Amino acid sequence: MVIVNFFFLSLGVLLTEYAASHGIDAHKDALFPTLAMEGNLGYVVPLFFILGLIAATYSSADGTLTALTTSFSIDILEIKKKTSDAQTRIRKRVHIMFSAIMAMTILIFKYFIADESVIAKIFQFAGYTYGPLLGLYAYGLFTKWGTNDKLIPYIAILAPILTYFINYICITYFNFDFGFFVLIINGLLTFIGLALTAGKHNKTPLET
Repeated sequence: MVIVNFFFLSLGVLLTEYAASHGIDAHKDALFPTLAMEGNLGYVVPLFFILGLIAATYSSADGTLTALTTSFSIDILEIKKKTSDAQTRIRKRVHIMFSAIMAMTILIFKYFIADESVIAKIFQFAGYTYGPLLGLYAYGLFTKWGTNDKLIPYIAILAPILTYFINYICITYFNFDFGFFVLIINGLLTFIGLALTAGKHNKTPLET
């Protein structure tokens, strides 16, 4: 990963230098497509850029939609308990639902955060969505305490909300933004919430 990131960062520096030397005003996410389409690189580079972009996008989208459809259908809707015809019908509906959600997400990124780097916004959102997962993982990895299973969903929802207000208060009154570190705050609040609800559930299943 270090080697791959090094090459990508090097490519970004070279593309930025190339754009500056040729008077091309493009930054962040617009840099690479602008250079491919308007960088005087001929007709072959834009063609391969479009083909590669389509291939990468559809490949990622297809894998994501398949994983979401399968997970939601099996874990949430429990389609294995239904007949074969019902399973097929439900999977198609769930697939369409997640396709619509993905389309809405793309539109939100397009029209609501057009002035930001997409990858930066993704990491910022991940700080709120991934924080409870981080707290749950750390709780199970570093402790042998139990917890009240019924309260876990409420903790996982409450932790990001508290994280948002903590960050908002720090920005408003102290002019300090946690930035990507909201992930740590979020995970820590989840961990504390799980520990507080342990109580009489402080034995692991094996110990019980």
